[in-house]
Amino acid sequence: MTHSFFYTLMKQMTKSFYVLLCPIINPFHQQLTNMKKVLLTGLLLWQVSTLAAQDIEQNVRQRLDEFFQTYTTTTVELKGLKLDSFHIDYDKKELRVHANERFAYQPLRTETVNAIYRHLKQMLPGPVNYYKLSLFSDGRQIEDLVPNLYCRGKQDKERLFRNLEYKGAPWVTRTSRPYSISRGLEGSHIALWQSHGKYYINRKDEWGWQRPRLFCTTEDQFTQSFILPYLIPMLENAGAIVFTPRERDTQRQEVIVDNDGTLSGQGGNGSLYLDVRSRKARWEQTDRPGFAQHKRVWQDGENPFLTGTARFAKTEKKKDKAFAEWVPDIPETGEYAVYVSYQTLPNSVSDAKYLVFHNGGVTEFKVNQRIGGGTWVYLGTFSFDKGRNDYGMVVLSNESKEKGVVCADAVRFGGGMGNIARGGQTSGLPRYLEGARYSAQWAGMPYSVYGGYEGKNDMNDDINVRSRTVNYLAGGSVFNPQEEGLSVPIEMSMALHSDAGFSREDQIIGTLGIYTTRFNDGRLNAGTDRYASRDLSDILLTQLHSDIQSTFNTDWTRRSMWNRNYSETRLPAVPSTIVELLSHQNFADMRLGHDPNFKFTVGRSLYKGILKFLSNQHGRDYVVQPLPVSHFAIRFGQKKNTLELTWQGVDDPLEPSARPQEYIVYTRIGRGGFDNGTRVSQPSYNIKIEPGIVYSFKVTAVNRGGESFPSEILAAYKAKREEGRVLIVNGFDRLSGPAVVDTPDRAGFDLTQDLGVPYLYDISLCGRQENFNRKEAGKQLGESSDEYEGMKIAGNTFDYPFIHGKAIQAAGGYSFVSCSDEAAESGNIALKDYQVVDYILGLEKEDNYNPASNRRYKTFTPAMQNLLTDYCRRGGNLLVSGSYVGSDMNTQPQDRAFTHDILKFECTASLRTEGQMLNIGGMDRTFSLCGMPNEQVYAVPSTDCLQATGSAFPAMLYTDGNYPAAVAYPGSDYRTFVMGFPFESIRTEAGRNALMASILHFFGEQSATR
Repeated sequence: MTHSFFYTLMKQMTKSFYVLLCPIINPFHQQLTNMKKVLLTGLLLWQVSTLAAQDIEQNVRQRLDEFFQTYTTTTVELKGLKLDSFHIDYDKKELRVHANERFAYQPLRTETVNAIYRHLKQMLPGPVNYYKLSLFSDGRQIEDLVPNLYCRGKQDKERLFRNLEYKGAPWVTRTSRPYSISRGLEGSHIALWQSHGKYYINRKDEWGWQRPRLFCTTEDQFTQSFILPYLIPMLENAGAIVFTPRERDTQRQEVIVDNDGTLSGQGGNGSLYLDVRSRKARWEQTDRPGFAQHKRVWQDGENPFLTGTARFAKTEKKKDKAFAEWVPDIPETGEYAVYVSYQTLPNSVSDAKYLVFHNGGVTEFKVNQRIGGGTWVYLGTFSFDKGRNDYGMVVLSNESKEKGVVCADAVRFGGGMGNIARGGQTSGLPRYLEGARYSAQWAGMPYSVYGGYEGKNDMNDDINVRSRTVNYLAGGSVFNPQEEGLSVPIEMSMALHSDAGFSREDQIIGTLGIYTTRFNDGRLNAGTDRYASRDLSDILLTQLHSDIQSTFNTDWTRRSMWNRNYSETRLPAVPSTIVELLSHQNFADMRLGHDPNFKFTVGRSLYKGILKFLSNQHGRDYVVQPLPVSHFAIRFGQKKNTLELTWQGVDDPLEPSARPQEYIVYTRIGRGGFDNGTRVSQPSYNIKIEPGIVYSFKVTAVNRGGESFPSEILAAYKAKREEGRVLIVNGFDRLSGPAVVDTPDRAGFDLTQDLGVPYLYDISLCGRQENFNRKEAGKQLGESSDEYEGMKIAGNTFDYPFIHGKAIQAAGGYSFVSCSDEAAESGNIALKDYQVVDYILGLEKEDNYNPASNRRYKTFTPAMQNLLTDYCRRGGNLLVSGSYVGSDMNTQPQDRAFTHDILKFECTASLRTEGQMLNIGGMDRTFSLCGMPNEQVYAVPSTDCLQATGSAFPAMLYTDGNYPAAVAYPGSDYRTFVMGFPFESIRTEAGRNALMASILHFFGEQSATR
């Protein structure tokens, strides 16, 4: 420590004594004596000053040590804080304090920084407490660790994208989209991925997961259930172009149509490639290699994009000129991702026009072929019918506003199965479950991108390939000008993982963020300060903590932000972060983690964090996309053969900007797919329909920030010879994780009791939990089997009015419309206008699997009870079906009175299916329900046994035990038919049609007797 202040004082005092004494003392001896006295006095003063400085510095050290040892914050738990060093400059009156790196683990804001400095100055002794104070951690002053987004003062331009604006066309543009986005992520190219994936373990010569099977999942599967169904669609709805190094399509089928032909026996044998010339343009072979599929299984290092050819044609400005056509032979009806490929040529255009013909119509895309050549380029996911059809294909036109060429190579339909052999065998799983190393090879990445360890260590290759793929794609772009690549302007990356760690007291482990600054001289490849990655990490963790705390009744834990040397944050050329969302080893975390409502909240939170980060990086305003609409309903219109659709927009209490401005109505005709949508300005829509055809609709809300998730799907039908009308009320909107086991001795999830209800589907489950012993927390607790790996388990599709409606159509004579239960309960729909009401309850019930959830899924709310009671007393005919129609109503006396007095039954027991097939007899037929997880329809874990009351009678029986499965009330005042199982879960359409016809006939008898 410097003592310059005290040393200077000593010299000045010595000199002053000497100047004063010399003129007075003449004798030399006396002068010498006095000089000795002066020197002794000066020495004494220097010693005093040194002791004073030492006292101050010792005092400062003690105060600083005390500050860091006692420092706490409400935002994050910090441990191991300590003082590294400090420096006092007495001349400049400055104090510089260096804390250890852990002090930077916390989120810092301007007000936090000011409070820290204020507290420190209050603790420090005088005169140092008046000095200029600077506090450093993680190599920066703490005020420089405040993210630019939250900075109250001048922003740090070194962390922003200064002059980094991509001026070209986006990689892919969906031109059929019926709305525009001006304050979202339009034109932003984002890379993200989900954990690891199954990989070849070289030392064991076998395929395996990188993480253990715990609590019915593995990390490699679990994080996919956030990324694929939630985050990617939200980012794309905001206008982003999203790249993920792992396969994104869960379709296990794959058909490739290519100018080089189709591999014999590979599926899609009837696929067809065709190119047609125009008067001015003809198709020619390029001078560069293209894709070809010459084998079923590929070995390490083989590149399918170097084994074939590609075609090109000159562009024309007029429509319908030269074109190339890819017609797939689809092996089974379903949803397929569509990928195109091409070569980037010297005169490629940026607006290559692709048309995708699918079950819902035709969707147009513009692809910038100046970038991204020689790999698979994702367009979208669409519904295709089985076989080769002229309404299922991809067409590339040579129409362009630019003078140049368009290039045609292979088109891929579906994600497919893993086809990269390691150790002589493939993984045997769908490609989306494999590691990124193998997707990269199939996508034509150079071996240096995915095979850095030359086939000797697939795990390390898989860790590195995610970042290296991003860098290769972005190479040559404004965001990665230093590397060669495909010039795709990817501007950020994010990896979503789950972590280890456990709590025996069922405390939340929570979320950790990771970033890297100590690499490449602290700069990203475009020159941006690497602390931009810390900004990204902080913004995402802040958004997650805020949204989870606000949405769920839980004290969610925000953990640290680590500046560590991790491949996924060190290697990317762009701002990057790892989000360790929660602990897959901790029961309390997974109780939330398995809940689809939690997954939606996390997905929306990450989307919002990315939106805010990139908007701030570019200096743009942002608007958050709306929440899904509510109170959706369909009525018959005033005019002949018309329908009136109504709904309500929903405001987001967490995001004031997320207000809906307009809406998109999507239409499906018959069993086809949904069209590209129609934009409407008001929450209503009128449409003319053709009698004899079932129409289905879903609605989204839009604003300048993008598009919401869709509503439930409602259906309507006008019979050609109408004899009556049915109102279908969809009351099955439950989403839930699996059944919870939570006792003093046991903890976990019981899939045999209740698999839960995923949103659309579940790809996260590996198998049943086998170890529930709480004493083995952190060891074997949660260990699970593997029987569900590779299965896309069906969940709640929110499309059951269509299934019920098709059965009503088959019965003949009845028209139908449908509505949500919220619309019915609000009084927007008059039930009395319909001869029959069909109330769908599916797997609806109240559960407490996630006690932090604010969502409740009561089968018959008080409002619904009043509504149905009034309808019955007016002489209506009521059909109810669901697994928990009785058991969910057995707790409260008023609930039991409703089922007993109005619905005419008592619930005597529930029948567990135990994952087996369940047979039901009645109406001179036997019907089967599936109790095991499958990919076609949600599994039925339990059904209710219903005892008839009053003059009601048992109408159907479970064949195992002859327990009553359905009760019918043939009253002269009204009629009911209540089933203790879901109607839509009957396995065959013929069975559903026969049962619905019998029920409608039963209801028709009442009308005939009146």
